[in-house]
Amino acid sequence: MSAFISKVILDFFIAFGIVLGGAMLGGIGAVMSLQPPTQTMLDIAGRIKIWALAAAVGGTIDPMRVIESNMIDGNLSPAIKQVLYLIFAFLGAHMGTELVKWVCSGRT
Repeated sequence: MSAFISKVILDFFIAFGIVLGGAMLGGIGAVMSLQPPTQTMLDIAGRIKIWALAAAVGGTIDPMRVIESNMIDGNLSPAIKQVLYLIFAFLGAHMGTELVKWVCSGRT
């Protein structure tokens, strides 16, 4: 498997796991602090989504610098790869959020 495909898969599942794990552990914390767990999980999943994206691609500034420097130089291939990394990380974070919404539906 190519390095690009491996990184895309890892970015997807890292973002997915951050959202899902953060929401689940937040739900446990909500139970311990006597708050409604489903509402807390939904709130955490929505707020942590952007941070999951940033963590999956390895920071917030470096991928943008790669895109900027390669677009200016006219070399589009690395910039396109970085954009695809961001897209797949976003899809992972979004699917994690949607899974939390689905699990919590009907219980709020």
